[in-house]
Amino acid sequence: MQKSKVSSQNFIKSWKTDLRRNGEIYLVALPVILFFILFHYKSMYGVIIAFKNFSPTKGIMGSEWVGFKYFIQFFKDDYFLRLMKNTLTISLATLLFSFPVPIIFALLLNELKSKAFSRGVQLVAYLPHFISLIVICGLISKFTSADGIVTNILAFFGMDKVSYLNYPQYFVPIYVISDIWQEAGWNSIIYLAALTGVDPQLYEAASIDGAGKFKQTIHVTLPGITPTIVVMLILRIGSLLNVGYEKIILLYNPITYETADVISTYVYRYGILDGSWSYSTAIGLFNSVINFILLIAANKISRKYSESSLW
Repeated sequence: MQKSKVSSQNFIKSWKTDLRRNGEIYLVALPVILFFILFHYKSMYGVIIAFKNFSPTKGIMGSEWVGFKYFIQFFKDDYFLRLMKNTLTISLATLLFSFPVPIIFALLLNELKSKAFSRGVQLVAYLPHFISLIVICGLISKFTSADGIVTNILAFFGMDKVSYLNYPQYFVPIYVISDIWQEAGWNSIIYLAALTGVDPQLYEAASIDGAGKFKQTIHVTLPGITPTIVVMLILRIGSLLNVGYEKIILLYNPITYETADVISTYVYRYGILDGSWSYSTAIGLFNSVINFILLIAANKISRKYSESSLW
């Protein structure tokens, strides 16, 4: 008992010393900590709704407890398989095609000799990220309409001159390509930062050994930024089922539900539009649990086969 008390006192003393020494850092971190506490951890209390027949008049604790009723209802839903298929298709397609592009873009920018030209290219590539999503989706709708610029270009190569967003088979390619256009430049920033940490002497040694630019990239550059790539990949896998519903809602319509309707849009329709709070919360909780499992699995695999992981 006495030993535990002494350890507690030592911890408090060391914590106070650290607080005095790094007070400015704690002060800077305070708004971020408060943000996560108020808007992420505090709101987790509402997860209880998933296990209750929630009624606003009765409140969360006063509502009837129904256990796993809404989870079972979702698993038996006629749309369950379609939602899972669409969510995984869009997520995996985005991961497969969108994830490597910022890396390749950063590697190409790193090879540019002209700093002015490099900054100009970066500016053009970053701009779509800062454009409002509503404007982006409006542009996509206009470009892929029957008389849009993209449609006219495709018609030149023999494609049909139609409004592509009204065809289910074209929704995923449009979503993925527009995601690359919008986010590739912005996502390349972290890889450009990682490239600055690669030791220049390694390039000199590789050059002396007769390695050209391509071999230097393969054997020096990529291994140097591999830890960053692995961490970013783990984070992407951990949010695999979190397909951004805002963009899909702005682009899809009942005609394209077949390939465009995902878990998050289904939750939006039932939770916000239909007022099925308990059912939509259960679906959202299921989605979060699957993402958490994927994150843990990806991190464990990465830690087993490489030296990089989140923890």
